[in-house]
Amino acid sequence: MNTIMKRLAIILVGILLFNMLPVFASPILAQAAADYDIKEVNFVLLHGFNSNAGSVQPLGDAIFDKLPEYISSYERNNPGIQIVADTLYRSYINNVDIETWASNIASDINKRFAGKSNLVLVGHSMGGKAALYAVAHNIGNLAEKVAMVVTVNSPIKKLSSYYFIGGDTNLGYEGAQLLLSDQGVLNSIANYDSSEDGLWVANNKHWLALVSAESYPLSPQFDATGVDLLPRDMDDSIVPISCQYADGADVIYYGEYAHSDFKILKEVADNLADQILRYIFGGNMDFSVLGRAGSFEHKSDLFPGTDYWEDTVGGLSADSGTITHFNESYFKWQHWEDIVGIEDIAGTRCSFQTSQKVSFPLFTGITEIGWVDPDNTRDGRIYIKTRAAPRSTVQVFWSIYQQGLLPEGIERNHYEVEIETGTQSTAVGAVFWETNNPRDIRLHISSQARSPFHWFRVQWRVYYAESREVKIIDSLPLKVVSQ
Repeated sequence: MNTIMKRLAIILVGILLFNMLPVFASPILAQAAADYDIKEVNFVLLHGFNSNAGSVQPLGDAIFDKLPEYISSYERNNPGIQIVADTLYRSYINNVDIETWASNIASDINKRFAGKSNLVLVGHSMGGKAALYAVAHNIGNLAEKVAMVVTVNSPIKKLSSYYFIGGDTNLGYEGAQLLLSDQGVLNSIANYDSSEDGLWVANNKHWLALVSAESYPLSPQFDATGVDLLPRDMDDSIVPISCQYADGADVIYYGEYAHSDFKILKEVADNLADQILRYIFGGNMDFSVLGRAGSFEHKSDLFPGTDYWEDTVGGLSADSGTITHFNESYFKWQHWEDIVGIEDIAGTRCSFQTSQKVSFPLFTGITEIGWVDPDNTRDGRIYIKTRAAPRSTVQVFWSIYQQGLLPEGIERNHYEVEIETGTQSTAVGAVFWETNNPRDIRLHISSQARSPFHWFRVQWRVYYAESREVKIIDSLPLKVVSQ
């Protein structure tokens, strides 16, 4: 009897413990079964023309060397969210048109990154141009998977619009250099404008354009020896800086570097990696914003030799106007002297510009021009001496500028100068900031033209730095994962 009672007691205790087990186990089981949120960030590194996947490895390595620090910081500030990152490198056939290149990119992503989302396409040169095309045209349903596109020194605008050495086109230059190419890619680089693709990506996703220019020589900005591939433009030795972005892009000017310097200079790869990761995870970035722009024109005189000019641009307009004189004589040249401008301007004068229109090309036009009071920087008046042949007209358009500093806390970023049209045997010799004041966005531009019968028009743009944060990681969708 005692034995039976003991057995019953053991059974009852066992049943009791079994029923109590969920009470003791539930916190552990609940913790093990807890859901947690993740955000994917998947990088696709895309090489450029005449290159392969290995060429973008230095940039990819820099990104993944720095990535843990950015992830740790974000996860500390956002408890309960984990960041999962991956990367894809592939080599693509180089001598195909942009549509085929984009299709190859989409096909690889769909095959090797199947099921991946929140893609960050980082394309160098032609790789960036093809990436914009692939997303904007939704090749392989890529648009819904992509979070942002990063272009690095990519030829966004068509290169056929730019002047190449000897007056040749990009298509002719590259075609001669690469005789075995079928010119599919060359036609796309030369003639396909990716501005609309970029605008679509900027409006519907995110587009970060990393641009640089004028690596050789560092100063002066233009190569006066005439051996530059693009002698009329500030460029990265292959692509003009104004070609590397378009409307809608968030533009970062990362310095005076060549087209592929990130492949050989760790400092450049690290800089680009930080720019990309700050754009994703947050942090102040200095974006380039257009401050002022304009143009001026020069024509050489009739005497053999070379004419030289020094221009200061970027000031604020203080006054402008037109002078017109007609010589009524049938036999004599006539001379005039005019004083124009404001005697006491509100700020500090900095420069003046004039252009002329004459009805008779010989010995008609401006003969002398200068400040009325060279020593008084508040006197915004200039004197203009002109002459005209018998029965001819001289017309002078004049503008006077005063110094205009950027607001406190805003600093200049970079400038772009190019000869947009004109004859050959013309050049911009040097460009530099007028002062060391980072709020002063005036430029000094030296130019020249062989005479006679040569002319050119220079277009200039100055940019300031706008500091702001983007942080696209906050807008990326979450995935809920159960352990």
